[in-house]
Amino acid sequence: MSYSMKTLAAIFMTLCSMPLFAGELVREFKGSGNTTTLDFTVESPWIIDWRLDSDYDWNISLDIVLIDAMTGQFVGGVKSGSRQNVTDRSNGVRLLRTSGRYKLRISSSLARWTIRVEQLTEEEAQLYTPKNRN
Repeated sequence: MSYSMKTLAAIFMTLCSMPLFAGELVREFKGSGNTTTLDFTVESPWIIDWRLDSDYDWNISLDIVLIDAMTGQFVGGVKSGSRQNVTDRSNGVRLLRTSGRYKLRISSSLARWTIRVEQLTEEEAQLYTPKNRN
């Protein structure tokens, strides 16, 4: 297969403009069932990236709540709900623009989860585009 110099230059420029990393890992939590995580400290902007897996095809649930680590007060919901007839893995990402020291309260049923907290640069956060909901 032969490429022209223009094509190679375009590929090179595209690769150079892409970020190498999605973010700097602050914490990663793995488990099943219910737990409250250890504290973590982040600066705005940052993301919570969650992955859900199960051996079952129904009644899978995962709820993630953000808690202020200093006061124990509810800050906000990250992910909530159960899925009927789930036949594959599910995942999601939430961008947050607050700084502080937090914990996650995780509740799950019939599921294994992995949750990553990643610190972003402002440039990386600009690349984050949530899905439009109809």
